[in-house]
Amino acid sequence: MQVRVNAATSVDGKLASREREQLAISGPTDFARVDELRAASDAIMVGVGTVLADDPSLTCDDGENPVRVIADSRARTPTDARVLEGDAETVLLVSDAADPDRLSALAAIGATVIEAGTTQVDLAEGLSTLDRRGVDSLLVEGGGEIVFSLFAAGLVDELSVYVGSMVIGGRNAPTLADGEGFTEDYPTLDLEAVERIDDGVLLEYDVRN
Repeated sequence: MQVRVNAATSVDGKLASREREQLAISGPTDFARVDELRAASDAIMVGVGTVLADDPSLTCDDGENPVRVIADSRARTPTDARVLEGDAETVLLVSDAADPDRLSALAAIGATVIEAGTTQVDLAEGLSTLDRRGVDSLLVEGGGEIVFSLFAAGLVDELSVYVGSMVIGGRNAPTLADGEGFTEDYPTLDLEAVERIDDGVLLEYDVRN
């Protein structure tokens, strides 16, 4: 499986404000690029924090919708979340710690539940299961916790970052890769392309796993 992380950040590396407010960091040209990435992917994944904060639909404006994957250790995805609406399949990666009643409620409205891990989702196991189900390309759109976890597990192959011309600031504002942070064995990248888009810059990297 090929795993690509795609994100839009401010110049200072923030995904949103300290209040987790979703901001328009990129413009229409980059929105169109992301839509093309989604349509070209077998699946698109976010963490449950993104679902709770932004309530995204994770669908395409043009092209076939990918499978929508939520990393949700304790099955906190609301049953009325937009990511569960429409015809696109939604897969929840959960752990053994998830409440069985929550799992039953989510399955009853059409979610596919995959258990991977004990107290939290084992991403390597979850992605391996998706691979066996025919997912060859996975687009990850955040947030910072899931992106950090994927890098920590050595599961990221490519990284695309749109850097918008704005400063958000705030020590508690979410960044591209949150989590515990690395103190050694830092992930290293090869810069493959740089392109000016709208009023920002798109950086394309290969990840040295």
